[in-house]
Amino acid sequence: MAIHVMLGDILKERGMTSKELCAKVGITEANLSILRSGKASGVRFHTINKICYYLNCDVGDILRFDGRLEDGDEEPVE
Repeated sequence: MAIHVMLGDILKERGMTSKELCAKVGITEANLSILRSGKASGVRFHTINKICYYLNCDVGDILRFDGRLEDGDEEPVE
């Protein structure tokens, strides 16, 4: 995956459990687990906004781009 989710690292740094974050953000533990594992195919901006708010972080702190295309993705048209 070209987008890496660093949510686990930020949770550790903030001393917060996944369960606590789920309660604050209003998502299920299963959905947060899918996001943390990097297996989510999408996430709502509203959810990212709440995660960043409660973890006092920026989007770039939890989502990182490795500079590569996904397998099967077409190159962008210039």
